[in-house]
Amino acid sequence: MKYRSRSALFLLPLAFGPWAARAQDPWPNHPVRLIIPFPPGGSTDSQGRLVGQHLGELWRQPVIADNRPGAGTVLATNTVAKAQPDGYTLGIVVSSHAINPTLRPNLPYDTLKDLLPISEIGVQHIILVANPSLPAANLQEVLELARKDPGKLSYASPGSGTAHHLVMELLKSKTGVNIVHVPYRGGAPAQQDVMGGQVPLLMDTYYASEALIKAGKLKPIALFSPKRPASVPDIPVVAETVPDVSATSSVGLVAPAGTPSAVIARISSDIARSVRTKAFADRLLTMGLDPVGSSPQEYDQRIRGDILKWAPVIKATGATAD
Repeated sequence: MKYRSRSALFLLPLAFGPWAARAQDPWPNHPVRLIIPFPPGGSTDSQGRLVGQHLGELWRQPVIADNRPGAGTVLATNTVAKAQPDGYTLGIVVSSHAINPTLRPNLPYDTLKDLLPISEIGVQHIILVANPSLPAANLQEVLELARKDPGKLSYASPGSGTAHHLVMELLKSKTGVNIVHVPYRGGAPAQQDVMGGQVPLLMDTYYASEALIKAGKLKPIALFSPKRPASVPDIPVVAETVPDVSATSSVGLVAPAGTPSAVIARISSDIARSVRTKAFADRLLTMGLDPVGSSPQEYDQRIRGDILKWAPVIKATGATAD
């Protein structure tokens, strides 16, 4: 009996030793997959790849970009939500992450239950710009034009249900003006038609319009940021004319629910530490992203707050997913 017991004890490390060693391996010990919800080449893709490259250098493991465009970012986010919660699948999300729960009531995942916020990496500034021929130099004059001839003025956006669309509808609801929405499939065709004079106004990100503004092909009217950002100090914000109307386009990082809390804390800490370094922050700024680097708790509050903010706007406008 003693012999059998001692044999069992001897065999125990052999049976469970490899498993125990793997369980104690530090994270990460192999490549991490980063799901990006847009095709290669766009601004969010470039921002995500930069973040992945930087984190990979810190972790000494490759962070491999996996582009999953489609369904208004739902395809990519669902891939993250259904992945193993082991810290080796992460996902980039944008403002649609907080818009989709109301805009798309039949999501294949629960935004708040199936995904863990890690960090808001940064924000992009949304701007109202105009064709240079529009006889309005600022937001007040745009509103006066709209009131003078209701329904004649129109604005283009990258699509129905985008943050660009919804924040303009929020402005309209606060001011009572009637400016007709003209949705496009993406920002580039909307820009072209506004520059061509087919539509007088455009809702865009400042980064996407910056070169055209500097070239005189688009006229800046107002940013929707809560206050004038340090990166764009010379353009007024909407809140200077219409208080309580503001929004930024958010870019953040999430993981599948169940991912170890220590891993979530490590990634969040690494992002926060990174955005405080001038070299990395400057690279994000050149890509149109103002660094944030929030904690998981802060990012969770941002997501929940944005869901509550956009739900009544979506319902009031009857916005539907493109």
